[in-house]
Amino acid sequence: MNPEAKRLGDIRRKVTGIGDHASQGGYLDGQLLVAMPVMGDSRFERSVIYLCAHSAEGAMGIMVNRPAGSIDFPQLLMQLNIIEKGDQISLPDSAETMKVLSGGPVDTGRGFVLHSSDYFIANATLKINDGVCLTTTIDILKAIAKGNGPKHAILALGYAGWRAGQLEEEIQDNGWLHCDADADLIFGDNVEDKYDLALRKIGIDPGMLSNAAGHA
Repeated sequence: MNPEAKRLGDIRRKVTGIGDHASQGGYLDGQLLVAMPVMGDSRFERSVIYLCAHSAEGAMGIMVNRPAGSIDFPQLLMQLNIIEKGDQISLPDSAETMKVLSGGPVDTGRGFVLHSSDYFIANATLKINDGVCLTTTIDILKAIAKGNGPKHAILALGYAGWRAGQLEEEIQDNGWLHCDADADLIFGDNVEDKYDLALRKIGIDPGMLSNAAGHA
């Protein structure tokens, strides 16, 4: 197995206790977590997190609505020596516009590509559900740079992790809501709008939530 794929599998097993398959029913794999104002953790304020894995042993997710500062994808490709500086002009539109996000506070020096399931690398890609996969090998970045990558993708630096029972406690304490994921909320271009869009998907008026938080 590719060393990077093995490492991702190790991370997933470490935080969830499971391997390359989704956990059994009753957990929130493939759903979105939406932070509530009472969360109390500034790292996750107004965050929307796609849960890659969830089991009795813990959870792992990727934040999908927080840009990673001033880093852009072409610059990252150059830093990784995937392209030369002069090659940036010939990148496909999908690579030019690909979002680089802050995926969470754990392992922030490593990239996690959340992408549509039309792209798959054997022994390297983890299938989360029928529509979404996760890959960490540099091969997917090379494919995207050549225009051969997945139809939809975001690159996240780091991930969010919860120990056994921690996420359940936070949900019980009204720190998180959750809802079904869709492509727009995961891969949509309007990153800053995803929080309000996710709340509306749940059936909550963002304005009312803000007012309630202000008077708490």
